[in-house]
Amino acid sequence: MGCARAFGLDVSRLRRRFRSLQRALHPDYFTRRPQAERDLSQQHSALVNAAYQTLLRPLSRGLYLLELRGVTLAEGTDDDTDVEFLAEIMDISERLADPEDEASLQELESLIAAKQEQLIADVNQAFERDDLQEAKKLLAKMKYFANLEDKVKSKKIPS
Repeated sequence: MGCARAFGLDVSRLRRRFRSLQRALHPDYFTRRPQAERDLSQQHSALVNAAYQTLLRPLSRGLYLLELRGVTLAEGTDDDTDVEFLAEIMDISERLADPEDEASLQELESLIAAKQEQLIADVNQAFERDDLQEAKKLLAKMKYFANLEDKVKSKKIPS
């Protein structure tokens, strides 16, 4: 995608690069080409889409950067997560389970967004310091907030 291997990136530049690559590779532009070229176009277009989606979202971008360096998050383990943080997540989750009204749901959404923004800044600093273990811990926390964000979205969708 033409991006540096860094957590902090220019999203508008990423978007422009994505669009440029899609203009060059999208299968719609290869309809009159031989089958082999159409197949390659399809494969490369799919790879560009996957790369774009990975790099666009801070959580997936951070996890990908860790993976490139041989560091992975263990699934479903909370051994390294501090108790105070888990209590905060539980509190927000409980409040999300039965929000009092639309205003309280909006308040929770704002709180989650603010926590996500702070974590993004902290992850960026950890990567800049090349502190992969700190980045790993912060990304694990981001996963919790991403789950809470999904819960908020599901509450906002009319049933």
